[in-house]
Amino acid sequence: MILYQLACGNGHQFEAWFRDGATYDEQSTAGDIQCPFCSTTRVSKAPMAPNVATGAGGKEPVDEADVTDRVLQAVATLTEHLEENCEYVGDDFAEEARRIHYGETGERDIYGEATDQETAELDDEDISYWRVPVLPRRDN
Repeated sequence: MILYQLACGNGHQFEAWFRDGATYDEQSTAGDIQCPFCSTTRVSKAPMAPNVATGAGGKEPVDEADVTDRVLQAVATLTEHLEENCEYVGDDFAEEARRIHYGETGERDIYGEATDQETAELDDEDISYWRVPVLPRRDN
């Protein structure tokens, strides 16, 4: 596995894991890599600093609270983007995604809820979707 720092054409930076460099190249060429913030597929590798050990002790310790806060903030940013730019279809997500996929309704960005069985059926029909973690709202 390899971790790449990526950047989209809108200036967002994010990390993504790939099986190997060739897998990244294949997905990039096919337009399968999407920015988690704005959904653009204009994504490329961003400059990365190598991970260099700092001596016998190895890497500097990771502040787990900071990492947790950063992950929660990223999910909150993604959720905000979805709410501002996509249509909420609630529990009808799987059926609406299916209608869009088969051209029964206009193409648009949607979000909502789906059961594990419904997402398995979407997978079987080769209908693309993204799972986004749902976090309880925090008042800061």
